[in-house]
Amino acid sequence: MLAIVIPYYKLTFFETTLQSLENQTDKRFKVYIGDDASPENPSLLLKKYKNKFNFLYHRFEANLGNVSLTKHWERCIDMTSDEEWIMILGDDDMLSATVVETWYSNYSAFYNKSNVIRFSSQMIFENDNTTSKIYTNPIWESSVDAYLRKCKGLTRSSLSEYVFSKESYHKFGFKDYMLGWHSDDMAWLDFSDEKPIYSINNNNVLVRVSEKSISGKLGNKKDKQLALTQFFNDILTRKLYLFENNQRLKMLLSYEMSIKRIRNLTIKEWCFLSLIYINNFKIISFTKFIRRFILAFFKRNKFN
Repeated sequence: MLAIVIPYYKLTFFETTLQSLENQTDKRFKVYIGDDASPENPSLLLKKYKNKFNFLYHRFEANLGNVSLTKHWERCIDMTSDEEWIMILGDDDMLSATVVETWYSNYSAFYNKSNVIRFSSQMIFENDNTTSKIYTNPIWESSVDAYLRKCKGLTRSSLSEYVFSKESYHKFGFKDYMLGWHSDDMAWLDFSDEKPIYSINNNNVLVRVSEKSISGKLGNKKDKQLALTQFFNDILTRKLYLFENNQRLKMLLSYEMSIKRIRNLTIKEWCFLSLIYINNFKIISFTKFIRRFILAFFKRNKFN
């Protein structure tokens, strides 16, 4: 069966999330709501949905999401029972009415062939209550190709529109990046375990973008940049073998630039990058890298 896990904190749009679950044409799912010590207690609202669908609510006494969002996701997943598949749904996101139904109707197509399943998605913008286009995906796609399409701006990706096997989650877990930023991107690279991602394109998950969400807050820019740097570092140290040579060189440059947006690179980081450039040698890329290193070296000595 399917477990739908909701790490709860905000009441503002929570009823629309619950309504979308009540509206599911197939009720073969159980919802697990983990309250992150929210000041907005949802108990009265949840009474309204008692017997509408199967759910378990638990309030945690300590707020964890403010320290580590991924750790809160994990303790919410720990609430689940014997379900083999997990969806983490935002407390302000929604499912179209037949998402669960199409999940089961497609089950035989992806079972034992994929660990990560994704639905098409659409963004809801709080400021003007408009919606984005619907983002669909190739039915079968490698996790690397999926990530690179996102990098090129050809698609979007977030946590809510994915379903993943509990087995793959227990094998890899979430990487604990600041704000959980890019933790989902790394999860799909990990959880897929070199199997392709399977996509269901005739049902949408609606993802809300608001000032109350992490994605909508401008004040998190520095933390997001730090998370991006951690993410690229993990790609270079653990996942680079999945990428083709030219793609590896782009990852190297992206990592270098992500650090430079925060601070100067250390000698250790220059050495780390140089070894990977040598192992993936291309004369033009390597020459440009050496030139950047020399300029940085003389600039640093000039001001010391």
